[in-house]
Amino acid sequence: MKELIEFVAKSLVDKPENVGIEQRLEGNLTVLELRVSKEDYGKIIGKQGRTIKALRTLVSASCAKHGLKYSLEVVE
Repeated sequence: MKELIEFVAKSLVDKPENVGIEQRLEGNLTVLELRVSKEDYGKIIGKQGRTIKALRTLVSASCAKHGLKYSLEVVE
């Protein structure tokens, strides 16, 4: 899951070298924290949050197939 989100995020931003993902556990939920440079923050969020919503849908669909629970957060 981490590699999938990292690949998509690097494809969307201008500075792919600044993309980073940290993974942490909160009970039975795995939280992915996506970090990008300040200049690319708007590209990850998208107009009215459409891009981040699409990324979260991608995570949700992939997790449902494998019976996992993930959450995606964008951190400045």
